[in-house]
Amino acid sequence: MSLDASRPLALAAVRALALEAQRLTTPLTTHRPPDPNAIYDTVEQLGCVQIDTLQMVHRSQYLVLWSRLGRYDPADFDRLIYAPADRRLFEYWQHAASIIPLKHYRYSLPVMARYANGHGWGDWSHRPENRRVIEHVGARIQAEGGLRASDFAYDGPKRGPWWDWKPTKAALEYLFDTGAVMIADRPGFQRVYELRERVLPGWVDTTPVTPEEMVSFRLEQAARAAGIATGGQLAAYAYLKRGEATPVLRELVAEGVLIEVQAETLDGVAPMLVHRDALPLVEQARDGAIRPARTTFLSPFDSLFWTTGRDEMIWGFRQRLEAYTPAPKRIWGYFCLPILHRDRLVGRFDPKLERKTGTLRLKALHLEPGVTPDDELVSDVAAAMRDFLAFHDARDVVIERSDPAEFGERLLAAL
Repeated sequence: MSLDASRPLALAAVRALALEAQRLTTPLTTHRPPDPNAIYDTVEQLGCVQIDTLQMVHRSQYLVLWSRLGRYDPADFDRLIYAPADRRLFEYWQHAASIIPLKHYRYSLPVMARYANGHGWGDWSHRPENRRVIEHVGARIQAEGGLRASDFAYDGPKRGPWWDWKPTKAALEYLFDTGAVMIADRPGFQRVYELRERVLPGWVDTTPVTPEEMVSFRLEQAARAAGIATGGQLAAYAYLKRGEATPVLRELVAEGVLIEVQAETLDGVAPMLVHRDALPLVEQARDGAIRPARTTFLSPFDSLFWTTGRDEMIWGFRQRLEAYTPAPKRIWGYFCLPILHRDRLVGRFDPKLERKTGTLRLKALHLEPGVTPDDELVSDVAAAMRDFLAFHDARDVVIERSDPAEFGERLLAAL
């Protein structure tokens, strides 16, 4: 299918294309919860889902799926990662720590080889005292099965920050980085490290790929998942350095795998890239056939924001995670969730789930400048909030601060 390159894509079409690729266009429904196949398909479309430990509400990896699927059973997601009979996903590094389809396992092999050659570890693994610890840890896992870091006693000096690991924890992470062990389970969110051959299903393709093939695969994956983005934004989505991504991007454009289009942004028309497989979607977006209708809340680690800078280019919205910003310098809050309303990012809120009382406390609720809390917005946000509450087994909402105040008042009334 050819593309009419003479007409720039309108801003509405650019937004629709980005949201459609991210599975964020369909309206929230109340039909039966999605099954494991729908959960898996969503992860595969996004390429991976980033893991994070913060849990003001459900952890980020669970929020990302809720944003697209509505209420579902997180246990179904966990089984796809950790249950031997159902395992189709695995933990490894992709967009930071991620949950990745096992069908793409082979594209992690170059990363494992890089770690085995010293990347990130220097000469640490070659020091005799560390080799002994690595061998000891590996031998215990071989003999005992999957183990947690807490299963290894440590009588040395008190450790410092989180990265100042005890020696056996460092050995476990080294074995994980190099692919010798995998994460077999997560009881209480603690990693259980097990030998790769006991975790990796036999059907998984382990055919080696070159680093260049890995980069090409990730960039194509990023283009399909992002919908439309600049080359630099695709590199960011794929979590690649510009230096390794740029020559491969040029090759993919030259081969016609990636197609350059002119796209309207808030700052004027700019060249962006789409995957050739998405050309029918491009035309649908251009013709107005894709109509974003979902109102939902997004994790601050959501893949919609991995295309660095695109949020400001096409939505005029700057996504920020302020959890690691000193409290006096925060503008929005500790763990703010952006609010998506149809094809706009209209606001954000800073939640804290009080699990004992079943109360969701919004420490701050903000609308973006120029956004008014009309009936449609209030109704749609209230519907999303009811589903969000049910997903968290929460019953009540408390809003400590709202800007504007009218929005918080009307939202509580609608709930």
